[in-house]
Amino acid sequence: MRGVELRQLRYFVTVAEELHFGRAAARLLIAGPSLSQQIKALERSLGVPLFDRDRRTVALTAAGAALLPEVRALLDRADELRKQAQQLSGSSPVRIGYVNWLPPDLSLRTAGVAPLYVDAWVVPSHAQAARVADGSLDLAVCWVRGADLDRLGLAADLLGADRLYAVSPGTDTSPVRARDIAVLVDDDVTSWQSWNEYAEELAGFSGARVVRINNGAVTGPAFFDHVRRCVTPVLNSPKGQTTPLPPDLVARPVVEPEVLWTWSLVRRADEVRPSVLAAAEAIAREVGDLGLHRSGVWLPADDPWRATRSVPSVSPPERA
Repeated sequence: MRGVELRQLRYFVTVAEELHFGRAAARLLIAGPSLSQQIKALERSLGVPLFDRDRRTVALTAAGAALLPEVRALLDRADELRKQAQQLSGSSPVRIGYVNWLPPDLSLRTAGVAPLYVDAWVVPSHAQAARVADGSLDLAVCWVRGADLDRLGLAADLLGADRLYAVSPGTDTSPVRARDIAVLVDDDVTSWQSWNEYAEELAGFSGARVVRINNGAVTGPAFFDHVRRCVTPVLNSPKGQTTPLPPDLVARPVVEPEVLWTWSLVRRADEVRPSVLAAAEAIAREVGDLGLHRSGVWLPADDPWRATRSVPSVSPPERA
């Protein structure tokens, strides 16, 4: 039997409780196809099928039903061991989640302040914010709106900002106006809710063309394939900021307006634990301006850091 991850066992229990992959995926805050793949990987590792499934129903197999109470007991024991280890260490670590970016000097910032545990469960911004709100995490680095902070009872500090660029085939690396690019919006809102909201608002403001997809091509190799087929440059998402481009594609600065994506460090607004507050302060200390105050920079209307700017908001470009 190959290695089995505790995460996969938690997925199994959730699907067994819901007997519906869609509901289980929503409860776990992951995409349905990813959940299905993890369950199949678990079945391969265990060497037995856990569910009988067709297009309409999901049911536990005899093996799945027999293993379910054992798996629940194992997960309970794992939680007990984690709590015991935290007690023995003398201090519970501050749990921080992220989407795809963390400050490279994160450990240095929190050294001597609080022990830090970087959660390996990487999920979208809206899901990480919800995990902080429900207590699954203490801190998270994610993109949020002011309305999200109010609705979930969160507080935030500015931590980072990415200037998004467009990608196109060829060798032309000259700036491109936002009105002349395309933005991808994916039907999978479980995975891409935050990006979809951002992209659609940018398109409404600038006149960029919205291209609706359903294959996860917002990032990764599928994104590059889409760029090659597209007649206009395509805006790169924050998840692709550090991904090297294939040799046949180039990055082009977006102007009129310059498009920024902000990263916030979120915590519960009613947080009182000294270790969490100290870690948050240390991580967000001396972040700096990050270019938000430059003229011609665009941020979404409800971005919590738009109100901190000392220059007027950029005006929508004139439509041709």
